[in-house]
Amino acid sequence: MARNDLPQGHGLSMASEDYLEAIYRLSREGAQGGVAVRSVDVAEQLGVSKASVSKALSTLRDAGMVEQVRYGRVTLTSEGERYGRRVWRSHRALRAFLTDELGVDEQVADEEACLMEHYLSQDTIDRWCDHLERQGIAIG
Repeated sequence: MARNDLPQGHGLSMASEDYLEAIYRLSREGAQGGVAVRSVDVAEQLGVSKASVSKALSTLRDAGMVEQVRYGRVTLTSEGERYGRRVWRSHRALRAFLTDELGVDEQVADEEACLMEHYLSQDTIDRWCDHLERQGIAIG
């Protein structure tokens, strides 16, 4: 399977999932959670240009995942929040397994979890998370 090819059942590309995850994470960092985020914050978190964020937001808007008033803050739709939460949960579970069970360095584990999260089915992730929780590993 090529790096950018995802198994059936994934609605977004790897890149779109990364942007959605970043928006989800940033929106949760607000005092109340669920806050709108700035494009520049997404660019900073992912280490990309503002132009790249703008293009990604257009794709996510077309997919019904985000809403944004022209050049304004970005908010997740209910579908975008659900999808972003799923990707972030997958990332945390994979990272926790790599660090806690295999002793992988935290930075390496974070980078590799980001790659792996895109290729596993939701069923596999759910089973993995259940297994980790039964082992007493906090997903976060």
